Amino acid sequence: MTDGTSGRFITLEGGEGAGKSTQIARLRTWLEGRGKTVVATREPGGSSGAEMIRKLLVEGPAERWDGVTEALLHFAARRDHLRTTVWPALKLGAWVISDRFADSTRAYQGYGHGLDHATIEQLYDVAVGDFRPDLTLILDLPIDVGLARAAARRGAETRYENLPIEFHQRVKAGFLEIAKREPGRCVVIDAGQDIDTLAATIARTVGDRLGV
Repeated sequence: MTDGTSGRFITLEGGEGAGKSTQIARLRTWLEGRGKTVVATREPGGSSGAEMIRKLLVEGPAERWDGVTEALLHFAARRDHLRTTVWPALKLGAWVISDRFADSTRAYQGYGHGLDHATIEQLYDVAVGDFRPDLTLILDLPIDVGLARAAARRGAETRYENLPIEFHQRVKAGFLEIAKREPGRCVVIDAGQDIDTLAATIARTVGDRLGV
């Protein structure tokens, strides 16, 4: 948690095509309208070093890495992201909104690829320590809808989208299990709503949970 500062760390999670980027932009505007300084960022990425690692993870053939290698790369990128972007912003009192964080590693590499959960938490302890998001919003969407949305904006970053449907089913189930396990931090939100309704739901949730 971000004890000792007025800043807050909010993460948006979910499968492919859940609309996280659009909703982060809307949430940023809403928070700024309430006088908050907001930093919007993403994982993997969010810092120069982490963006270099991002290309290794999201581009190229689906079979390029196994779950262990992916997790190691994600946590390397995460460490640089925290040191360079997230922690300095929070120290200045900014509210940081991140498109993905460690729950994506738990869902994709843990549930999706079957990497032992204890191993992921060991890596978390090394790279992140005691730091946790103040609030995690999990945008939940039917897999076929999300993949269709993702396909409509196809660029070079298609590696995860190209993994088998069974992989995405495990990821979806993983996010829901994470939320069930940590209801104090996580809120599952129906991402099938229209953009404006979804934005209002997210704003209401942030306001209720974090006292905005």
